[in-house]
Amino acid sequence: MTDMTGKVALITGGASGMGRIIALRLAKRGAKVAIFDVNEQGLAETAEQGRGITCFHCDISNPEQVDARVAEVAATLGPIDHMVHAAALMPSHKLIDETHESMERLFRINYFGTTYLIKSVLPSMLERKSGRIIAFGSIAGQAFVPHMGAYCATKAAVNTYVEVLQNELRGSGVNIHLVCPPAVNTPLIDQSLETDSPGSIIEAKKSGRLADPEKIVNAIDKGVSRNKDIIYPGEARLLYLWHALFPKLWWKTVLHFEK
Repeated sequence: MTDMTGKVALITGGASGMGRIIALRLAKRGAKVAIFDVNEQGLAETAEQGRGITCFHCDISNPEQVDARVAEVAATLGPIDHMVHAAALMPSHKLIDETHESMERLFRINYFGTTYLIKSVLPSMLERKSGRIIAFGSIAGQAFVPHMGAYCATKAAVNTYVEVLQNELRGSGVNIHLVCPPAVNTPLIDQSLETDSPGSIIEAKKSGRLADPEKIVNAIDKGVSRNKDIIYPGEARLLYLWHALFPKLWWKTVLHFEK
């Protein structure tokens, strides 16, 4: 993602966190950047920090609104060459405390929001045989923790969807990347900390072990430049292997923080 001169880039979750960092970097590299979010103030703050950034209020859980905003971006800035889908919610609750409504809302935003965006942007890219999509899954969709069962389930669904799509579209001219970050020190993690957060995340925040968002975006840049299908930035690969190879030790460790 070095030279983006003249390219049209769409970033979801552009009002804060890694979405904001990526939007500002792409704008510096010459892209015409569109940012989606429901946080109007955050959108404006991102746009104030970089040139060539256009804001669009968009609820990604609404497929009609997604299609309308994507069409508006294409009409205003041109066909979308590059999409980074970073928007998500991450409240934390024990599964017994989740309601049907809360879990359905989480799936509409985290999982279906991903499918709505990709289904809206992808046809034009396939027609032009060119484009790049970077979708944020999570290591939480592979290495699970208590108090976040619903979130982990949504991210497991995203991870599955994007990995299958990558292989179905191989050779189409459209590059698709799945990013599985660990816990990162952004406003998203605050949603967990403000609810019934896992003890492991509380401890990571206290001890300063949460990943630096700038370093995570650096790792994503490197992974994209190497055309990696799945990018595990920071300690994410270690967490993935730990859970996959030693699941009993994994659960013993994460449950230790709940005492």
